[in-house]
Amino acid sequence: MTADYKVTELFCIIDEFCKHFDAENAGNLLEDNSGVKRRRRQASLSDSEIMTILLYFHFGTFRNFKHYYLFFIKGTMKSYFPKAVSYNRFVELESRVFFQLMFFLNLRAFGRCTGITFVDSTMIPVCHNLRRYANKVFKGIATDGKGTMGWCHGFKLHLACNDRGEIIAFVLTGANVSDKDPNAFKVLAKRLYGKLFADKGYISQKLFDFLFEDGIQLVTGLRVNMKNKLMPFYDRMMLRKRYIIETINDMLKNTAQIVHSRHRSVSNFIMNLISALGAYCFFDNKPKALQGYCIEDTKQLSLF
Repeated sequence: MTADYKVTELFCIIDEFCKHFDAENAGNLLEDNSGVKRRRRQASLSDSEIMTILLYFHFGTFRNFKHYYLFFIKGTMKSYFPKAVSYNRFVELESRVFFQLMFFLNLRAFGRCTGITFVDSTMIPVCHNLRRYANKVFKGIATDGKGTMGWCHGFKLHLACNDRGEIIAFVLTGANVSDKDPNAFKVLAKRLYGKLFADKGYISQKLFDFLFEDGIQLVTGLRVNMKNKLMPFYDRMMLRKRYIIETINDMLKNTAQIVHSRHRSVSNFIMNLISALGAYCFFDNKPKALQGYCIEDTKQLSLF
């Protein structure tokens, strides 16, 4: 595992966010006029402690969250989490911090668009292909799809990152959803401007026009059977920097644990995924491209 100071750093950042989130949330709650008494019992672990435990799992070498919680959190890190509950109870408490964790990703962890964005997708299998008909946890949710590495039963994670290696946005879809799906880009492109660099799988005139209306220029390579066309040297150079998004996918799968077949519920799968995305944002070894070049948010390409 990483040094102990990383736990303190994560907890301080998350706890500060949770304090502001709870204060803002308490001032905007609707009044309950039903007259029904509702319990507001506090758990032994605070929301910030639960989020810290979820994120810190993806910094270490544990491949199994149960072993990580029982032997590391309740053993080695007992002084940091003296009120740690049982493993079964912690699994029940995970879903409590879903909204806090999503707000934390978008407001604190994720980066901002710099005018240079890379987009790609990666498969997230939930079981072996031969066991897809016997899988009951994701029955009716996971789908079959084919990627560059072959067939997969599960989901597809669409990512957009800037030239600093910071994740800007993500979309989780079924494995059979195309990379060029406009519904996915309606979410990915909300905060984007400038140039969007992608591989040849994103070549689509319809997608290009859709993004161009929002002031985003889609830049891709050329297929073998396509006519050659002039391309600025800078665009050609930045297409070679697509290793950034490929490295992010590799780190999410190998360093963080977003791909395994031990999920026992859909909610735990979602919590594991978003906590891995949040943990990546605090990694010290993010890949980076050229520094010092930034496109201004002028919306010069926007039609409306």
